[in-house]
Amino acid sequence: MLFPEYRPRRLRQSKAFRRMIRETRLSVDDLILPLFAVSGKNIKQEIPSMPGQYRFSVDNLVRTAQAAYEMGIPAVMVFGVPDTKDPLGTQAYAKNGIVQKAVRELKNRIPDLAVITDVCLCQYTDHGHCGIVEKGVIDNDASLDLLARTALSHAQAGADMVAPSDMMDGRVAEIREALDENSLSHIPIMSYAVKYCSAYYGPFREAADSAPQFGDRRTYQMDPANALEAIREASMDAEEGADILMVKPALPYLDIICRVREESDLPVAAYNVSGEFAMIKAAAQMGWIDGQKVMMETLTGIRRAGADMILTYFAMEAAELLNS
Repeated sequence: MLFPEYRPRRLRQSKAFRRMIRETRLSVDDLILPLFAVSGKNIKQEIPSMPGQYRFSVDNLVRTAQAAYEMGIPAVMVFGVPDTKDPLGTQAYAKNGIVQKAVRELKNRIPDLAVITDVCLCQYTDHGHCGIVEKGVIDNDASLDLLARTALSHAQAGADMVAPSDMMDGRVAEIREALDENSLSHIPIMSYAVKYCSAYYGPFREAADSAPQFGDRRTYQMDPANALEAIREASMDAEEGADILMVKPALPYLDIICRVREESDLPVAAYNVSGEFAMIKAAAQMGWIDGQKVMMETLTGIRRAGADMILTYFAMEAAELLNS
């Protein structure tokens, strides 16, 4: 089709036409709200690098989740920030750990809200790594049991879905086996299947107090230069029993979201991470961009790349606009 016989602008000239031919639609149903839980009561601690985001005590976390649910957001992802840390991250799988408490209260107060839990050890270990450290090296296989125990404790507390984010090899299979053996075969796993060793995680590490105390996470998180490896990682997690495959971060890896979507028939999630959120917020505060428009363009772009669902700190702001 060539000009002048074909004129693409014909179908752009009115709002009605643009709506009729829109290829990608962003919905409140696509959004998952991440929340940070801390101990105590009536706590709402602002996270300086993430404007408008907070660490909540369980009572305030439930109030925020209730507001999100009333806006139509179908799910929240709970991250825990414990009071104490140790080499084995024991608070991650403690029966009365902060995530377990938050999950029980969320399901008691808002039973129809889907509660997803982040399964990792980095917030709970004193060294800040996502697995057991032996002589300065992360011991992959020794970490699997603790990750499975963490996921199991979340599910037993009432979590609707567990989401391992550690990037240890074999952890999806270990978690699937632990859930199945404990009559929890109905609990799905959202795997952080393709998680890059990214500089975009800085604000999150402040929020969750999870920065590594030595070295970095390059031995277990993926090299940002790699794409074929992403397909291998996603395929392995699918074979081990993952129900949803996640790509993290989202914006620098839209091509990876697209490739995972093309290679797998499982639902694909994307995490619009803290650094992506913070950059938009900072530029908007400086008056350099229209923050709301850039937010919606960003989320639409992630959907267009192939994500079926988006974890985003923008969830409540975006839901307000979508509902209006």
